[in-house]
Amino acid sequence: MNAIIERFYDEDLAHASYAVLSDDEIVLIDPARNPQPYYNFAKKNKANIIAVIETHLHADFVSCHLQIQKEKEAVIYASRFAEAKYPHISFDQDDILAVGKIELKALNTPGHSPDSICILLLDAKDTQQAVFTGDTLFVGDVGRPDLREEDGDLATQEKEMARQMYFSTRNVLMKLGKDVEVYPAHGAGSLCGKNISSDLSSTIGRELEENSALQPMDEVTFVDFLLEDQPFIPKYFKHDVSLNRNGADSFEESINSIPLAENESFQGGIAIIDARSQQEFKSGHHQGAVNIAAGGKFETWLGTIMPPNEPFYLVAENKDTLKELLKRAAKIGYEKNIQGTLIKSAKTTIREPQLDMNHFKSNKRDYQILDVRNESELENGKIFTDAIHIPLPELEDRFREIVPKTPVVVHCSSGYRSAIAASLIKNLLPDTQVYDLGLNVKDFKSD
Repeated sequence: MNAIIERFYDEDLAHASYAVLSDDEIVLIDPARNPQPYYNFAKKNKANIIAVIETHLHADFVSCHLQIQKEKEAVIYASRFAEAKYPHISFDQDDILAVGKIELKALNTPGHSPDSICILLLDAKDTQQAVFTGDTLFVGDVGRPDLREEDGDLATQEKEMARQMYFSTRNVLMKLGKDVEVYPAHGAGSLCGKNISSDLSSTIGRELEENSALQPMDEVTFVDFLLEDQPFIPKYFKHDVSLNRNGADSFEESINSIPLAENESFQGGIAIIDARSQQEFKSGHHQGAVNIAAGGKFETWLGTIMPPNEPFYLVAENKDTLKELLKRAAKIGYEKNIQGTLIKSAKTTIREPQLDMNHFKSNKRDYQILDVRNESELENGKIFTDAIHIPLPELEDRFREIVPKTPVVVHCSSGYRSAIAASLIKNLLPDTQVYDLGLNVKDFKSD
């Protein structure tokens, strides 16, 4: 093959972007918010970034396409169905972009979204070598069809999108050569699919054999299959579609505009996101703070708990962590919501009560046990038989299912989501004693 394919992978968002290099020309496919890794790649290879291709308007992260266009004079290519608001060239069925000794060919593959395209890489002999499938085809899965439903356009309703995905897979992707390499935009852990493999690449032949969505079935069966058991949709997804349609501000400029004054007092009525560890948070925090620890999928849960455009303060354990969290917030377009920051304060007065584990083990009926895991995690049964089950993303809408003034013990599978949930419930039901079971949940998993 007359090209080098470089993958850039964001573990936190399970997002893969690509640089395709041929001769001294580079095309980027689905770049992330921070352009610097792509600039470093170009400098290392003494090449120029000539173009950026977006396979669709992404919902789960913000792209840097507009910044790269301004700084490198690269041309942006996107489907006309994206209705992009920035300068770009439409890139749709059978359109060709020449790059060095290879060509990139557009394939319209609606289903995940109306504007989804895949990019077929052809070598100098016009032989199919690889396909960049965006959120249309993953390893072991296909993209979910329900992320544009709120747009109000009947053509984008989930059943119509699922139907289009059926034809995009059968009439386009499944007809490619079996040896064609598959490079998707996401791996395991992404919310853009429901059963994505941890493998980051595959072949058309392997997917024809192993991908359950590509097995023989009629259209009705496929639509039902695809719509079933899709994961939750974070609040920020629709917001990011809009940001990507308009183009985001420069990553560095946006980060540098965040006020970093270490305020000792926060303005009332503005949310506080405390990103310190669960242990630090429990030992003392600001009134009303929500504990979304810096580990785990911080940006996903930030964008799930906090609505787009709602201001918040950010608390971190140290300056390095704070700087990293600003970048992670920017990945989903939330950096402009940050009203101020604080490195742990001596003035935190709220301490979380410790659960008496012996009493809890012997007197579980004295407590309401709340299970905030996802539906799919309950396939093997509940950890506590009588637990109330409210998945964390649904908690703010369903908290009235919790009986006020009766002690609540919250658990998930590892202690990360339960800490978020417990801090939320304290704000929603201030007269109720709330305990986070945390890591102690492991003591009950074999009961």
